[in-house]
Amino acid sequence: MSRPVDVGELRVGGYMMIDGEPCRIVDVAKSKPGKHGAAKARIVAIGVFDNQKRQFVKPVDGSAEIPIIDKRPGQIFAVNPSGVQIMDLETYEYIDVPFPEEEDLKTKLVAGAEIEYWKILGKVKISRVK
Repeated sequence: MSRPVDVGELRVGGYMMIDGEPCRIVDVAKSKPGKHGAAKARIVAIGVFDNQKRQFVKPVDGSAEIPIIDKRPGQIFAVNPSGVQIMDLETYEYIDVPFPEEEDLKTKLVAGAEIEYWKILGKVKISRVK
């Protein structure tokens, strides 16, 4: 679930797909066109799920993929040793989610707390505690 966009439209703070992984863009550097070539964009991004740094170089008029991020409200139902079980507040379905990487977010995860979680390409990540 992604959509195509021109590389020239990508901005810092946005999201894009690199090597099949959704990534948050942290740096965009554009070079000027040369005598025999087109302008190129060098994009540095960090993976949403694995926190790995990735680079992407392509002509500005080329195409890239942007992941479709489904931001949903939820409530923590139970905290297990392996992760968290959350209930979607719109569909009332239960979802098992691994613990987030951020330590300050982990400490706020208690049963009954309302959260916002993201569904991207079939994976789920807790983004913030309300």
